[in-house]
Amino acid sequence: MIEHLLHPRITENKDWATFLFILSFAIIAFTKSTNENRFADFMNLLFSDKYNKMYRDGNQMNSGFNISLFFAQVISFAFFIQLTLTLFGYASKTDFILYIQIVTFLVFFILSKYLLEKIIATAFNIEEFVQQFNLQKVTYRTYIGLILLPINVILFYYDTIPRIIPLTIMYIMLAFSAITYLISIKKYHNLIFGNLFYFILYLCTLEIAPYFFVYYFITKGGA
Repeated sequence: MIEHLLHPRITENKDWATFLFILSFAIIAFTKSTNENRFADFMNLLFSDKYNKMYRDGNQMNSGFNISLFFAQVISFAFFIQLTLTLFGYASKTDFILYIQIVTFLVFFILSKYLLEKIIATAFNIEEFVQQFNLQKVTYRTYIGLILLPINVILFYYDTIPRIIPLTIMYIMLAFSAITYLISIKKYHNLIFGNLFYFILYLCTLEIAPYFFVYYFITKGGA
């Protein structure tokens, strides 16, 4: 008598990821179609400062352009985080529940930080500085998120990606963020030196401490 051993066929559900990638590109396409000139200036941000000069008003933070691209960048960053964890053996790239957790954390972290910035800016009467400084940071962060989106598609659908690739991308992102941060400081140096004490307080409480606590939580949680 011949025994037949049945092994369950494990298939990974990637439909949710495909839907989110399509949704992200649809959001970008819609934003481009409704703001063609602004989107063109935005995508040329790496080579020209025209966008920052034209849209430097702090009220632009809550514009439809920024809000729509906010969702696209959150989707993009969440994918990159999960894919990086997958390549290092800490997660599965098809784990939808984990992805939702990452998205929730990112949204909570970004919005909490933004609200805290508004409170501190109002308390110390530095609203103008914080609005302009934060707007420029958000602009460059959104730019990174959109550039990262097609890279995420490649990382997701190819299984033979070496670990050095996400590490290289992270180093490039950190270098780009540092450069844009220095550009922002140079651009608003008059406001900064006029409020040097408050800028140092802002730097410590909102630009260093949150990331330190996130790092501490992750490293302790994984221990």
